[in-house]
Amino acid sequence: MSTESKDAPLVLAITGASGAPYAVRLLEQLIASRTRTSLIVSGHGWRLLETESGITSLPELRAAAGGDAAAWDAAVTVFDDDDRGAAPASGSALSRGMVICPCSMGTLSAVAMGSSRSLVERAADVALKERRKLVLVTRETPLSTIHLGNMLRVARAGAIVLPAAPGFYHRPQQISDLVDFVVARVLDQLDIQHQLGKRWG
Repeated sequence: MSTESKDAPLVLAITGASGAPYAVRLLEQLIASRTRTSLIVSGHGWRLLETESGITSLPELRAAAGGDAAAWDAAVTVFDDDDRGAAPASGSALSRGMVICPCSMGTLSAVAMGSSRSLVERAADVALKERRKLVLVTRETPLSTIHLGNMLRVARAGAIVLPAAPGFYHRPQQISDLVDFVVARVLDQLDIQHQLGKRWG
């Protein structure tokens, strides 16, 4: 990754698949690491945040992701998912890549087909066409042949499919340990330093 790209923002999208704690914890870690972040929350993403984490507004999301208004303001720029003219929709706007966490099967399908109906979908399309890192934290079970086919399609296009499937060899004691396991894998893919759990060996 070039120095110019490292200084560019990371695009983080939250969609409607179950897994709000992953999204909140990832956002918290991005802010803590002072990673500039372009945040997009889909309509279903907001519903997810309310259902699973009790988060109903941007101020509540900011509080859940660390509570430090100054740190949030320094790191996070929020974009409306309906604004397909926003910076993340343009290939000429530099970014260090994109993460969709969690990534619903509907969003996966849209990315696989290049539909670009929303800012989330268009930003993912841009990441692929510009050969930037695109990490899809998918969550669904069981998986249909359509889901698997879409995963194969995006993987062949250059995306990283990172299912929200925590391991147990680290002997988790609480739910937060399972969340951190997945978020750590995401941060590793982004080359962002973290202290989320002990590494193997």
